[in-house]
Amino acid sequence: MTTLLTTPMLEGTLTAPDVQWAALVPVMIVLGAAVIGVLVEAFAPAKVRRAIQILLSLVAVLASLVVVVWRWTTINTADGSISPNQGILPEYMEDTLTLAAQAILLVIAFLAILVIADRTEIGDGAFAAQPADRPGSSDEDISIAKAYQRTEIFPLTLFSLGGMMVFPAATSLIALFVALEVMSLPLYIMAATARRRRQLSQEAALKYFVLGAFASAFFLMGGALLYGVTGTLNLNEIARTAPQLAGVDWIIIVGILGVLIGLLFKVGAAPFHAWTPDVYQGSPTPITGYMAAAVKVAAFATLVRFYLTVAQPFQWDLAWIVGAIAALTMLVGTFAGLVQKDIKRLLAYSSIAHAGFVLIGILALQESTAGSVMFYLLGYGIATVGAFAIVALVRHSDTQGNVTGEATEIARWAGLGRKSPLLATAMMIFLLSFAGIPLTSGFIGKFVVFADGIAGGYVGLVILALACSAITAFYYFRLMVLMFFTEPDESTVAIKSEGYGVIAIILSAVTTIVLGIAAQPVLELLSNVVVLLP
Repeated sequence: MTTLLTTPMLEGTLTAPDVQWAALVPVMIVLGAAVIGVLVEAFAPAKVRRAIQILLSLVAVLASLVVVVWRWTTINTADGSISPNQGILPEYMEDTLTLAAQAILLVIAFLAILVIADRTEIGDGAFAAQPADRPGSSDEDISIAKAYQRTEIFPLTLFSLGGMMVFPAATSLIALFVALEVMSLPLYIMAATARRRRQLSQEAALKYFVLGAFASAFFLMGGALLYGVTGTLNLNEIARTAPQLAGVDWIIIVGILGVLIGLLFKVGAAPFHAWTPDVYQGSPTPITGYMAAAVKVAAFATLVRFYLTVAQPFQWDLAWIVGAIAALTMLVGTFAGLVQKDIKRLLAYSSIAHAGFVLIGILALQESTAGSVMFYLLGYGIATVGAFAIVALVRHSDTQGNVTGEATEIARWAGLGRKSPLLATAMMIFLLSFAGIPLTSGFIGKFVVFADGIAGGYVGLVILALACSAITAFYYFRLMVLMFFTEPDESTVAIKSEGYGVIAIILSAVTTIVLGIAAQPVLELLSNVVVLLP
């Protein structure tokens, strides 16, 4: 005899959640396009697959950007006050910081997808025919002979972008971790897909994965300590509860440091920077540019939210630690960059130095901190994508004139200004921006961040940053002298491509100059960027 167990219906105890789906539309567009991209890989004919993926990715990014702009106008009311979402899930905060970070990420992603899509006039892309093939194997020879072109890189890029867009909006430790992994896992895969120097690419991916796993472990341990002490996973609740607890300050500080280590790893801050040069060098150059720009924006925006909410009540205990990390980051990026002979490693150490500069703005804890940091990241990210797009177009050629791999040795860039004035001039603009020379976005970004640092009382760090900026300018100007005032290297050529990368370079160069000359409207717009507590 069988007994059926039934559960009586609960009446009047369940209520539908009030979710403002409009706030999630930008992320849903990107992730939805990524899912469609996976279906395209599975069912679309090979001849049209690449065109569909490029069009789908670019349209999705532009559509998401339009929605972000609309949401910005929605939460910024007519009287100048800010009205954040109230009915959305407690793990997601749609405020001006979230929308500013998402807009910057989408602009960078649009440029990066153009670079990723670019191929030479002979159809030579940056990615392996079959990334799963063992380097040097007969399988790889067959894949090359059949001219395979893998396009799953586009949905992977969109999945990573979706994680980046959620990352600065997350107000829960669990949501933060999920967004971190959604952002990171596709990057681990994409780092291993280089067409040439395959073993170096796979080694870079493995290093990134292993070190990323350690950083995630620190993040989880720090989150576990914060949850254990406060009894909540919500960042805003932790910020309210933690200062009121007596006798457990050291546990809270250790927990905060654990989460900070996970975030500092992603921005490449010393001493958590060890992965940066190897991964930048080994990854496909378009992916390096995307990773160097977009990951920094997402991680720093999240760091702004976390530091200005959870860490701020304990700033007297944390300031000297984060200040020491900022100083060490600037010094490592500056002096290690002086001895580099590979341009991708040079740009990697440059990015490390820039991470130290941005940390000064976060430490300052000024009213304008979030907006200043966002402007810095906007200018830096656009210039970075453009610089790596140029690196992808500068190649070796053998004695028969056959174009081979990228000419990443700095010495081979000699005389590039005579061979390709457009590329050399654009590269000069990006290098001047990195150096913080006036009339570029880099100058304005450094000015506003350093001004916040002085206002926050970190004059010593700002002086160190100015000294490091002057020293880093040496290796930027050294490269410019090499390009314009040295006899050309006959084995180096600037290849012709389908044009996607050139469009990205031109847009990046023009934007870098415009942000340096007419920065005030953007600065006024970003002055509305604040971190809100619900």
